[in-house]
Amino acid sequence: QVQLVESGGGLVQPGGSLRLSCKASETIFNFNTMGWYRQAPGKERELVATLNVGGKIQYSDDVKGRFIISRHNVVNTVYLQMISLKPEDPAVYYCGANILTRYYWGQGPQVAVSS
Repeated sequence: QVQLVESGGGLVQPGGSLRLSCKASETIFNFNTMGWYRQAPGKERELVATLNVGGKIQYSDDVKGRFIISRHNVVNTVYLQMISLKPEDPAVYYCGANILTRYYWGQGPQVAVSS
């Protein structure tokens, strides 16, 4: 059974930075894509940033230039470095990975932005 274990998250002031980590229970090269999604209260889950097995990266327009997704293959971990956090960024951030049509999700750490 695939497991995705996240860490990071928390409360930060506007303009601050946070880093999320997602460690997979198996090699990340088993997944077609791996990345981050977020869900704010009352909204649907949306893509934040993904990285496919070939290294292609996709960002949502809302986070381009502020968030960076990266991976460390040896430790089967994907990261999301978030800078210049805005009041509209708070949400539960889920690590997600898929193998063809099967999706796996982490527990979703909370990210809050408040002064």
